[in-house]
Amino acid sequence: MELRRIHHVAIIASDYARSKVFYTEVLGLRVLAEHYRAERRSYKLDLALPDGAQLELFSFPDPPARPSRPEACGLRHLAFAVDDVAAALAELWGRGVPIEETRIDEFTGRRFGFFFDPDDLPIELYEA
Repeated sequence: MELRRIHHVAIIASDYARSKVFYTEVLGLRVLAEHYRAERRSYKLDLALPDGAQLELFSFPDPPARPSRPEACGLRHLAFAVDDVAAALAELWGRGVPIEETRIDEFTGRRFGFFFDPDDLPIELYEA
């Protein structure tokens, strides 16, 4: 078996409309498809990343809250590569998104920083 690349990452949102605005208007991801499943009272939004990978944004009635941040078992955070971490974080700050200060990866020497989606999912910007 050869794993070629990440195809998609799925995220469950507590407030679909708020998260849709965040991922499309704040982060600028392009909508590929949007579906509503009446029997599950659930939305599914497929979003495109520039490299061909996708984010799937789901909504479900009354999803449980994230158990802790970010040290719960399972997915710790989502990371995106950017050319300039400081500029990208400044742009997010200008759009009203709370950010953490830029740090240096002790193993690679590269800069990175975090911000959070509307449901407090940690998202990292990594200078690559």
